[in-house]
Amino acid sequence: MLLVYTHKITPRVRYAFKHVCTRILGIPVDFTTVIEDFIAHDSLKMSYTKQPLSNEVFIRSHDLLFEQGLSDLDINVQDWDNTKGFFPTGEKSALPFDIFAASFYLLSRYEEYLPHVKDDYGRFLASESLAFKNDFLEQPVVDIWAYKLKAILVTKFEEFEFPKQSFSIQPVIDVPMAYYYRNKGLIRTIGGISNDLFRLRLRKLYQRILVLFGFKRDPYDTFKWIITKQKSSRFKFLVFFLIGDYSTYDKNISVNKKEFVSLIKSVADYSHVGLKASYFSLEDISILNKEKKKMEAIVNYDLKASRHSFSKLNLPNSYRNLIELEIHQDFTMGYINQLGFRAGTCTPFLFYDLDYEIQTPLQIHSFHCLDAALLKHHSQLDKKEALQRLIQTVKQVNGTFTPVFHNYSFSNLGPWIGFRKLFTIILDSADED
Repeated sequence: MLLVYTHKITPRVRYAFKHVCTRILGIPVDFTTVIEDFIAHDSLKMSYTKQPLSNEVFIRSHDLLFEQGLSDLDINVQDWDNTKGFFPTGEKSALPFDIFAASFYLLSRYEEYLPHVKDDYGRFLASESLAFKNDFLEQPVVDIWAYKLKAILVTKFEEFEFPKQSFSIQPVIDVPMAYYYRNKGLIRTIGGISNDLFRLRLRKLYQRILVLFGFKRDPYDTFKWIITKQKSSRFKFLVFFLIGDYSTYDKNISVNKKEFVSLIKSVADYSHVGLKASYFSLEDISILNKEKKKMEAIVNYDLKASRHSFSKLNLPNSYRNLIELEIHQDFTMGYINQLGFRAGTCTPFLFYDLDYEIQTPLQIHSFHCLDAALLKHHSQLDKKEALQRLIQTVKQVNGTFTPVFHNYSFSNLGPWIGFRKLFTIILDSADED
């Protein structure tokens, strides 16, 4: 166990140290404000305060972890070996930056509570983030910092046996629309045919008719391929189905369609199934609760994970609603148009509510790669290289790589040609050195 001496034990201090030391490095951590207890401890220990006690591992603390609420922080990001750092500490400190305060800033999404520009859907833009502006978005800096701390502890405590962590993958399949043509209902089907005729999209009309009469598989029906991949993978996929009511934003199949319900049940036989919460459930907890109960009735077990439509978050309300409904995991945190690490980490972490100053039980799985973000790379080779580069950065810190692909990105239609191979590269990466 790592014992940390600090002048004040706050919820923020506990939160930051537990993520860096315990979740990333696997080292249990405890805290003390009593110098005698610190001196008597005969294993891993370090001090986190303003001045060192003697010659222990000392990291000079920034004020952030001892404050409450939000303040106007002056952040100066600087180069640090092969990465970046902020909140400098001074000469006496074992590390040149306060990695705990910096980690808290990124994990709590402090910057998303401050005034910022949003996109048309009200989402926080990658371009507004500290990481994007300072060119470290594609690095899991919190994990990199943790291993810099570990290197110091290893040198100081040679006899301590540090736990070994390993790289893992959490594949996510997002299903906003299970079928492109089938099971849309009479009115939507007639409307689609009329639209094809009016716009003279005869090829699309021909394909629609073949699918509707059962001569061809629906282009979005890639679930047989997904299940085949799941059977050969040692990592459980997490498949999110949208079952909310039809609206301007959500256009999936009606949950009253028996074939759609059967599809969800069949996928649940092989993979974990979660709820893709509808656009309007983001603002209305009663809608979210209704969708949660529907999904639980279909899969016949308590819902554990959710993901919001359009990857939209309203902090902190979105997460408070999940906590109130006892949904324990969220997979919404990430950027739709940029590869990288929105929260600065590739290790699942707990949501910290800055308004209430508490660590909550909601586990956040920040995704690092959305299939649509790969479309900015035009060639298949460029997509592959960008993906492999991202995977390699996660491997270097023994983290969890979390990609989000949609069922339609396996259709091999238009821009999605080659995405089956990209997904396979991700699954195979765990077995490569």
